[in-house]
Amino acid sequence: MMKTAWLLVLLIALMGCGSKEPVKRYPMQGDVKAVDPMGKTATIAAGKLGDWMEAMTMEYPIKPASDLDKLHVGDHVEGTVVVDGGFFYLTEVKVVPPK
Repeated sequence: MMKTAWLLVLLIALMGCGSKEPVKRYPMQGDVKAVDPMGKTATIAAGKLGDWMEAMTMEYPIKPASDLDKLHVGDHVEGTVVVDGGFFYLTEVKVVPPK
C-alpha cells in the first residue's frame, strides 16, 4: 500500500515536470482556395509561417467559425496562425486587397 502511494506521488510529480511548448503565433497572408463551412476550415495558399512551416496550400481551422462567413474563394486574407502543441488554427481573419 505504501509503495503504491509513493508511486502515485512520483507519477504526479513527473507529470508536472513535462515541458509544454509555449503557444506560438505567426502572421499569415494568403489566398483562399476553398471554404468548408461544415468542417469549419478554409484551404489557403499561404506564404512561409516563421520557423513553423514553409509556404504551402493547406486547410486551416478557422476560429471563431463565424469568420468563415466572410471568406470566399479568391479572397486575399491576413490573419494569425496559432500553434499550440500539435494543434493549430487561423484567427483574426480579415479580407484585404492583394499586395
